[in-house]
Amino acid sequence: MHILLDGRRAYAATGGRPFDAAKPVVVFIHGAGQDHTNWQLPARWFAWHGHAVLAIDLPGHGRSEGPPLTTVPEMAAWIGRLLAAVGAEEAALVGHSLGSAIALEAAAAPALCICRLALLGAAPALPGNDLLLRAARDQPLEAHRLMTAWALGADAKLGGNAVPGLWLSNASLALLARNGPGVLYADFEACNTWQSGPQAARRVSCPTLIVMGGKDVMTPPRAGRQLAQHIPGALSLTIANCGHTLMAEAPDAVLDALIDFFAPAALA
Repeated sequence: MHILLDGRRAYAATGGRPFDAAKPVVVFIHGAGQDHTNWQLPARWFAWHGHAVLAIDLPGHGRSEGPPLTTVPEMAAWIGRLLAAVGAEEAALVGHSLGSAIALEAAAAPALCICRLALLGAAPALPGNDLLLRAARDQPLEAHRLMTAWALGADAKLGGNAVPGLWLSNASLALLARNGPGVLYADFEACNTWQSGPQAARRVSCPTLIVMGGKDVMTPPRAGRQLAQHIPGALSLTIANCGHTLMAEAPDAVLDALIDFFAPAALA
């Protein structure tokens, strides 16, 4: 689904069903250097179980025209304009990594009506690693290698994925290679300069779930727990033996967690 936004085409996958803003809207927000394909399983499940789904490509990513946005607040404001463009009066947000920071800021914005918030691989701050930042700026292929090595948990690198023949390391490298010049660096800089996480978290008033990978070295479980302390009533869940790329490493566990979290809204 293409949406004209800020004079440029933005893309959102709808989970295989036509988007209908009269249904409960769920927006899935990817992380740094990623795109809508991160969310194929949950997007499809929610689309076929009564929700209107937007698994977005942020500006400059995937099928959305650029340039990339450069700060987390700018990206959160873009989410607000996207919701207005599709006629959604309220929405639930599901974000991963950088996408979790964007979702958090959007949920804290007084002008937006966010009814439910799920944050995966989240933290109160996302400071950049100097080696990774320099590589993203000067040696993108090295940045892809470093990011893949750090983001995937040890078990994910050994095979045995639920999808026969799927090689997560190579899939990660292939996805990162699709980024245009400067996109990954812009994302990392946005993470590195984001400092308003705790303040935004304290302004969140909707039901919130934080999902952590038990072996995540990029946003360790302690960071997720710290974030949860700032959000009134936040629930938290740890998926054991899982790194930072939760949706790829533990797709069924992530989907089950989201289904359980959304169940009260679905039954209301």
